[in-house]
Amino acid sequence: MTGPSSYRTILRSSSIIGGAQVINIAVGLVKIKFVAVLLGPAGVGLLGLYLILIQTASSIAALGIGSVGTRQIASAHALGGDEAVGRTRRALFWGTMALALIGAVIFFLSSGLIARMIFRDESKTTAVAWLSLGVALTVAAGSQSALLTGLRRIGDLARINVGAGILGATLGVVALWLWGAQGLIAMVVLAPLTSFLLGHLYVSRLGPPAGPNARFPEMLSEWKTMATLGFAIMLSGLVSTSSNLAVRTLVQHDLGSEGMGQFQAAWTIGMTYLGFVLAAMATDYYPRLSATINDHASATRLVNEQTEVALLLFAPALLAMLGLAPWVIQLLYSAEFGSAVDVLRWQLLGDILKVMSWPLGFVLLAKGAGKTFVAIESIGASVFVLGVVVLLPIMGVSATGVAFLALYVAYLPLVWWLASRAIRFRWTRAVKIQGLALISAALTIMIAAYWREIAGAVLGITLAAAAALWALLRLSEMSGAGGKLRSVVLIGKQVRRWIIR
Repeated sequence: MTGPSSYRTILRSSSIIGGAQVINIAVGLVKIKFVAVLLGPAGVGLLGLYLILIQTASSIAALGIGSVGTRQIASAHALGGDEAVGRTRRALFWGTMALALIGAVIFFLSSGLIARMIFRDESKTTAVAWLSLGVALTVAAGSQSALLTGLRRIGDLARINVGAGILGATLGVVALWLWGAQGLIAMVVLAPLTSFLLGHLYVSRLGPPAGPNARFPEMLSEWKTMATLGFAIMLSGLVSTSSNLAVRTLVQHDLGSEGMGQFQAAWTIGMTYLGFVLAAMATDYYPRLSATINDHASATRLVNEQTEVALLLFAPALLAMLGLAPWVIQLLYSAEFGSAVDVLRWQLLGDILKVMSWPLGFVLLAKGAGKTFVAIESIGASVFVLGVVVLLPIMGVSATGVAFLALYVAYLPLVWWLASRAIRFRWTRAVKIQGLALISAALTIMIAAYWREIAGAVLGITLAAAAALWALLRLSEMSGAGGKLRSVVLIGKQVRRWIIR
C-alpha cells in the first residue's frame, strides 16, 4: 500500500486512536488535578511511584508476550487463516494468565523489600502489597490488547481506552475524595481493573478461537516462539521502566516528596499529550510494518510516512506547550508546581527526537532483532540515569529534563543507523525538513521564554498556529483530499516550495 491510500490508512488509525487518547488525556488531567489540589506535590509524587512500580513489575511478569502476541496474531491473520489465529490465541491466553498469576505472587511476597528500598519506609508494605493486584490485571489486559491490535480491531481498542479511562478516573477520584491519601492505591488499581473488564467484554465478542483445542506440545511450541523474542522485549521494557524507577528513586531520596512531585507533574504532561501519537504507532503501524518488513522499499516508505504524519500531528501541541508551559502547569496542577516548568520544557525538546526515533525502533522489533533492541534501549536508559546522577546536585529537579533530552540525543542516531542496516532506511527530504524546522522553532521559543515569559507565550502560539496550518495543508495533500481543500492545497504547495528554496 503506497501513496494517498497508505497515508489515509495512517491518518484513519491515528484519528481513531488519537481521538480516544485525547479524551483520555482530558480525563487523566482532571484526575491528576484532583490529586494535586487534595494532596499537593507529595501526593502527585507518591502516585507516580505507585504507577511506575506496577509498570516495572508487569513489564517483567509479562515477558514481552503482549508485544510478541501482536506480532504473532498479525502474522497468523495475514498468512495462516482462522485456525492459525485460534492456535495463537489459545497460547496467548493461557501463557498470559500463568504469567499474571506468577508475577502478582512474586510482587506480593516482595512488598516488604520494595517498601524498604524505594520508600525507605516499612509502613508502606501493605500499600505496596495491594499493588500486586494491579500487576496481575495489567499483564492480563496486555494480552487482550495484543489480540485486538494483531487483528487490527482499532475501533474496539479505542472504545476500551475511552471507557476504561473515564470509568477508572471517575471511580479513582471518588476513592480519593472518600479516603484521602489512602485512596491513591485504589486509584492506581482501578485503572487496569476497568481496562481488563472492558477488554474481556470486547474479546468475548470475537467468539471462541477457531480450530480444535491445541495439545500441550503445540502450545509449548507457540510459547517457545513467543518467549524467544518476548524475553528480549521484556528486557528492553525492563530497561526503560527500571531507568524511570531509578530516576524517581534518586529524586525521592535527594529532593524528597516535594521534588518527586515536581518531576512527576512534568513527566505526566509530557507523556500524556504525546500518547495520542505513540499509541497510534503501536496499534496500527507496528502490525503493518511487521507484515511488510522483508520488503525493504515498502518498509522504508512506511516508516517515513509514519514519521511525517507523527511530526505533523505533534508539532502544534508541542510548540504551544513550550510557550505556555507556566500557565499549563498552574492550570493542570497549582501554583505550588512552579519548578516543574523547567523540567517540562527540556523534556519537550527531547520529545521531538523521541517522535522521530519511535518508528525506527519498531523496525528492529518487526525484524525480530531483540538483542539489538535491548542493547540500544540499555544505552539510552544508561544515559538518562547517569545524566540525573551527575546533574541532580547541580541543577536540582531540572536535571531530569536535561537528562531526558540527552537520552534521545544519544538514542536517535543509534536507532537510525541500525534501521539503515536492517532495511537500507533513509529519511525522505520532507521528514528531514520538518524535523529540522520543528527543532529550530522549539529552540527559538525556549530562548524567548527564558528571556521573558510573555515573549515565549506569544511566539509559541504564533508558531503553533503556523504549524497547524502547515499540517492541515500537508495532511490534506497526502490523503488525496479534494473539493474545497484542493485550491488551499495548491496554495500550500507553492508556499512550501518557496520556503524550501
